[in-house]
Amino acid sequence: MITYTRPQHRDEFEIAVVCALPLESDAVSLIFDEFWGDEGGHGLGRSAGDQNSYTNGRIGDHNVVLVHLPNMGKVSTAAAAAGLRSSYTRLKLAVLTGICGGVPRLEGGKEIFLGDVIISQAVVQYDLGRQYPEKFIRKDTTSDNLGRPNQDIRSLLASVQGEFGLNHLQQQMLRTLDQIQNKTAGHHVVYTRPPPTEDVLLEPAYLHRHHDQYNCGCDDNAACNKAMDSSCLDLRCAENSVLRRAHSGDSQSRDPRIFFGQVASGDTVMKSGERRDSIAREHNVIAFEMEGAGVWDQVPCLVVKGVCDYADSHKNKVWQPYAAAVAAATTKALLGLYPRTDNLTQRSAAEDGRPPPVTNNFNSNGTGSQYNNTGNGPQYNNTGGGNQFNGTNMTFGNFTR
Repeated sequence: MITYTRPQHRDEFEIAVVCALPLESDAVSLIFDEFWGDEGGHGLGRSAGDQNSYTNGRIGDHNVVLVHLPNMGKVSTAAAAAGLRSSYTRLKLAVLTGICGGVPRLEGGKEIFLGDVIISQAVVQYDLGRQYPEKFIRKDTTSDNLGRPNQDIRSLLASVQGEFGLNHLQQQMLRTLDQIQNKTAGHHVVYTRPPPTEDVLLEPAYLHRHHDQYNCGCDDNAACNKAMDSSCLDLRCAENSVLRRAHSGDSQSRDPRIFFGQVASGDTVMKSGERRDSIAREHNVIAFEMEGAGVWDQVPCLVVKGVCDYADSHKNKVWQPYAAAVAAATTKALLGLYPRTDNLTQRSAAEDGRPPPVTNNFNSNGTGSQYNNTGNGPQYNNTGGGNQFNGTNMTFGNFTR
């Protein structure tokens, strides 16, 4: 059984998980194998000027810091990412984990359902541009666009996009999701999959509004505030506007699937089916979220988000806990495939001028006891501080007995 040593310094962390909503960080906290410090995973502090709140712990073989964002949106996320970089200077990967709105129908006929998970290959800042009287034009020059992931992240993505890698990732995700659900059985928040009747896709142009005679201000192009806060059941959204889909009948037993593609990021909550489809076609995106653009230029980043709605006016919160759990489970599965840097603790300590931890070494130089092989013939053994056990002779310092 492997024993993991509690990190003594923030430089021993290479991975961050960033969450914008409490329901997202709650789900992520369930994939930690242990927390460092007190029960809340606090205790390693932060740099001067950093205003972030952190939880420190271990996920698999990795020390991981969980970042709790104070607000949604790019501005809040960018400020938090800057603070994160100042406190955790050795970060190699930040995973933005949580929920998103999915584009239900993709080019080539593929369909995304609620509960599926999106992994970013790139992030498109779709609301950065110029608003003219007749239209909005996104800034699309090289200097305005967010760059592609670095080679480290591209290598990780390449390892899970083939059939073998994707199947392995999927199975690990399902195993972790099952553990999350078992761990929280009987809790207030339920991470089980909602019934198929809660996964409904309507025509993009069909608005979520009062359709009967109602003195509220709803018309063919707008909905009143009361309608916006009502469910499709309350408003009796027309069944003849529901789009029939390939897996509609058995979605209860359907395992969540993993999709790779470009993710649209902006400061607007997307609640328009027509606008969703227009942006998806123009920029080839498969999901909408609000934080990716704020992290992308600050820290090497992946977006891993579960689909909780279709980014239209009928969106609700029914699928949010399950989608957050699927994203958290996928994050743990990905981190299980991400290589850990060798001797990170010793390297960090040496560069900071701190003494490395004392360990017992087999046939190596260093502090601690040196245990060397014995056998017939001359013994050629390493030297170092500590007692030297050398063949049939025992050497203490410069004296041999």
